[in-house]
Amino acid sequence: MNKAFVKESDDEDEDEAPESSLPAGTKNYMTVRGHGQLRTEFEHLVKVERPEIVKVVSWAAGNGDRSENGDYIYGKKRLREIDRRIRFLTKRLESAVIVDPTDQRDCDQVFFAATVTLCGADGAEATYQIVGIDEANAQEGRISWVSPLARALLKAREGDTVRFDSPGGLRELDVVDVRYE
Repeated sequence: MNKAFVKESDDEDEDEAPESSLPAGTKNYMTVRGHGQLRTEFEHLVKVERPEIVKVVSWAAGNGDRSENGDYIYGKKRLREIDRRIRFLTKRLESAVIVDPTDQRDCDQVFFAATVTLCGADGAEATYQIVGIDEANAQEGRISWVSPLARALLKAREGDTVRFDSPGGLRELDVVDVRYE
């Protein structure tokens, strides 16, 4: 197919991960654990995955006609995806402000990296850790520090009641426990 009819961008500076962009003017806070995970992913892409794809693309390019060569076409596409992710991770790691929760001095108040146990009106308890946006995973109890719940919790203390707007409407939760692990 003629390249004029295929939507592909050769632009290297396109937006790389809009789904996890930082609010303007804020720092890229990250826990030690989150920084380690991004560093591991970066090194795997650079040292393992990218070299393997380069070998496949090289081999496929040597087979002749590239226009109908699936290995070549898929390999080039995957290589662009890997390079885009490497650029994104490089920017995130360079701008990271690493926060070690064990260094927190004021342990009775909620700040970044705190693990907070909450109790709802129905008596159900839930525990969340406030983490960076690149490491947030609600199923594992890690919420981004820019989320409505985390913003409501910041500076709260054990025994406080916090209010925040959830997708289901205004909610109130009691802070049962604050700890730094």
